[in-house]
Formats: sequence, C-alpha cells, structure tokens
Amino acid sequence: MVRRRRGEKPVIDRTVPSPCVGLCTLNSKTELCDGCYRDMDEIREWIIMPREEKLEALELIKLRKVKLGIA
Repeated sequence: MVRRRRGEKPVIDRTVPSPCVGLCTLNSKTELCDGCYRDMDEIREWIIMPREEKLEALELIKLRKVKLGIA
C-alpha cells in the first residue's frame, strides 16, 4: 500500500476524548455540528490534533454553547 501523504506519520493523541455524541448534523446557520458544536475543520482534524489543540477546541466549544444559550 502506498501512502499518499509524504513525511512523518503524525503522533495520535488519545488522552483527550472526542466530544462527539453521535448526533452528526452540520447546522447550515452556525456551520457547527448540532451534536458536538465543532466546526468541520475541528471534526476532520480531531484525530491528528495534538493534545493542546484538542483542549483549545474543547474550550471553544464551551464558549460556543454559552453564546448559543445552550450551556
């Protein structure tokens, strides 16, 4: 099998659990998932994000929920 991406394989961080709750619907108004409140980039990149970025994303999710009146 030939890898499409060149360079070193990313180190996968599994210390921060995904915020996915299994309700995967992208809201066209907010451009966020209605289940986990991540944007498409955060969803796509989650598995290869380093721990620090995942923690930052979780903080952004908290702020988004407050802004949307959910938290």
